[in-house]
Amino acid sequence: MSLLVVGALHWDVVVTADRLPRIDETLRGDAVDYRFGGKGGNQAVAAARAGARVGFAGRIGRDDAGRAMRAVLEGAGVNVTGLVRGGGASGMSVAITVADGGYGAVIVSGENLKIDAKAVDIPEDCRIVLLQNESAPGLLSAMAPRVRDAGAALWLNAAPATGIGPEALALVDTLIVNRIEGADLLGADPGTLSGAEMVEGLMDLAPRARIVLTLGGDGVAFAEAGGKVRLAPARKVDVVSTHGAGDTFVGTLAAAELAGASLGQAIEAAQGAAALLISQTR
Repeated sequence: MSLLVVGALHWDVVVTADRLPRIDETLRGDAVDYRFGGKGGNQAVAAARAGARVGFAGRIGRDDAGRAMRAVLEGAGVNVTGLVRGGGASGMSVAITVADGGYGAVIVSGENLKIDAKAVDIPEDCRIVLLQNESAPGLLSAMAPRVRDAGAALWLNAAPATGIGPEALALVDTLIVNRIEGADLLGADPGTLSGAEMVEGLMDLAPRARIVLTLGGDGVAFAEAGGKVRLAPARKVDVVSTHGAGDTFVGTLAAAELAGASLGQAIEAAQGAAALLISQTR
C-alpha cells in the first residue's frame, strides 16, 4: 500500500436543526442520520475512492458500531489488517448540522485512545503515513521515528490542534490545518492573521514541513518547506453541509500526490472533491 492512515474511527450520530442550541436549551431537530466517521476513517475512505492504495491502522470495540465501521472500510477497498478489536467501546461522535451548512460536534474516543505506535506495521512500499490528533496522546512523537526509518513521509492533519508541541511539529513533513487549528497552534486569534501570515507562522513552528491551510470560502493558503506562500481560490458552490469536507480534502490530497501531482495540483484536486461533497444532499 502507498498510504497508511493511522487514526480514529467514530460512529457519528448527525442531527439537523435550524441552529445550534444554547446552554441549557433543548431544540427540536429536523432529522437524524447515522454515519461512518472519525477523521482517520474518513480520510482513508476518501483516499481510496480517489484511487490510492490505502491501509488503515486503528482500534474498534467488539460492538455493532465497530463491525459497521470495519465493513465500511473494507467496502471502500481499504486494507484493514492493522485494525485491532479491543474490549472497550468503539469511538463515537454526536454532531449537529445547522441551516447555513455549519456544524458542531462532541467526540467520545473510546478504543481510539489505545492505539499503540509500536504495534503499527508500516509496509515496505508505504510512501505516506497520515496521522490526525483524535487518538492516543503522544502517537505523533512515537510514530515519527518509525516513519522515518521506513523511508516514508509523515503527514499530520492537526485536528484538533490541542497538545501538539513544537518538538512534535518539527518531525512533520506535511502539516494540514484549517484556520482555527492554525490559530490554536500559533496561540493567536484566528481573526487577527491573514492566511499568508498564518502559513508563515506555521512554517516557523514546523520548519521542515510543507504547510497547507484551508480557509473555507477563502480558498487554501500553502507553501513548500521554506518557500513562498501561495493561494488556491475556493470553488464556488451552494453549500448543503460542510460535515466531512476537511477529511475528504485531506484524503484526496494524499491520493493526488501519490498519483504524481505537485502540491498545487493535489490541492486543486482536493478542493474539487470537497466542493462536490459539501454541495450534495446527504
